Amino acid sequence: MDGIRYKVRQDGKTVEKTINIIMGIRLDGKKDILGFWLCENESASFWLNVLNELKNRGVRQILIASVDGLKGFTDAIKTTYPGTEVQRCVVHQIRFSLRLVCYKEKKEVATDLKNIYKAATKEAAENYLREFADKWDKKYPYISKSWRNNWEELSTYFKYPKEIRNLIYTTNPIESLNSELRRVTNNKGVFTSEDALEKILYLKISKILEKWERMPIKDWSNILSQLMIYFEDKISDWKHLIS
Repeated sequence: MDGIRYKVRQDGKTVEKTINIIMGIRLDGKKDILGFWLCENESASFWLNVLNELKNRGVRQILIASVDGLKGFTDAIKTTYPGTEVQRCVVHQIRFSLRLVCYKEKKEVATDLKNIYKAATKEAAENYLREFADKWDKKYPYISKSWRNNWEELSTYFKYPKEIRNLIYTTNPIESLNSELRRVTNNKGVFTSEDALEKILYLKISKILEKWERMPIKDWSNILSQLMIYFEDKISDWKHLIS
């Protein structure tokens, strides 16, 4: 779940609007876009309304949600879909961390952060986080503090095998989608109306979906087998859903 900012003319003024998109992977292993919604101010209450809409449309369960660090986002998800695992985007966390670092030390800090998020286990990652704090806290105390404060959601992916980790540890898949959408909107500057923006995005998304129907996720049968074990207690009738 992620958003893109656009400029739109409204009441004679240019204002910024956010197109919020939910991209999912269905049980047949194909990516899908569940919808996009326009808003001025992204918030947890906004996403709660969106998720309730999905539930009313028939989305029975979300197994794992990959999101950014919007305040209250996790509460909105778990209120609507209580069984959902939430993974906070590690790449967003890294970007935030490096913004706090002077240029000449960015490479070294990035390398030390990589030890954390590339660790083989959660326990190893926590050890690397302690080593990072010992090394850098005197100069950049807020970096390790931020990782610790968000650790529960940053570390969700460690419980899964590599194939699932690669799908969920970052929101990059939807950011890749956003890049495709920007290619058809960058030369527009300011959109004349909300309808004009939504129409051009709808047409592009329709073409993207056609491509995705021919491109299931690599090694999906193995990934699905793993998910059926991890979420056995949450979805009782897998065979019915994937038939």
